[in-house]
Amino acid sequence: MKKYELTQNSIEIDNKTLYQIKALKDFGSVKKGDLGGYIESEKNLSHDRNCWVSGNAQVYEDARVSGNAQVFESARVSGNVQVFENTRVYGNARIFGNAHVYGNAKVYGNALVFDNTWIYGNALVYGNARVYGKAEVSGNAQIYDNAWVCGNTHIFENAHVYGYARLGNVPIDFDCSFDPYKALKEILNCPEIFSVLSGVNKNLDKLISTILTKTGT
Repeated sequence: MKKYELTQNSIEIDNKTLYQIKALKDFGSVKKGDLGGYIESEKNLSHDRNCWVSGNAQVYEDARVSGNAQVFESARVSGNVQVFENTRVYGNARIFGNAHVYGNAKVYGNALVFDNTWIYGNALVYGNARVYGKAEVSGNAQIYDNAWVCGNTHIFENAHVYGYARLGNVPIDFDCSFDPYKALKEILNCPEIFSVLSGVNKNLDKLISTILTKTGT
């Protein structure tokens, strides 16, 4: 039995017609008759388990929400995106391209996730953060504020990337289980980062010198 139907209430997004959904039975926290968010077709939202699109959220093109995933408030999911398991996408978040978001991951605020990214585990992406390229964010990692993570970078374990950090095409797995000095030395050994940090200001140069001294460089 289908758990929802498309209503006649519609909106136009990116030259696509999306239809508001209506629950046909009780499931999860949804009650029969509840109105949900907007999808382009039934391929965008599974009839299995407790996944749901609500509020003013929109899912369209070939994007799919399944498992127990929830997309709500004013979030938008499009392209070939797969959102599944216990994921939560909300606020004004935008996910598009070929991104995969699953596990207990959350994407919210004004975050942008796109291209071929993978967000999973208990990862959080929020604020004005951007994650794109072939980046992966997993474990208990958090990307927030105005930080950007892109390229082939993998952020995992308990790592936090925030402020105006820009991490892209860095051949390093950032894992906060590392000794902090050794981890920072590994980062500083990456020419793409060292060349940017070196000479920014005297205090930063002093910190870099201290780190390299402590690690025996």
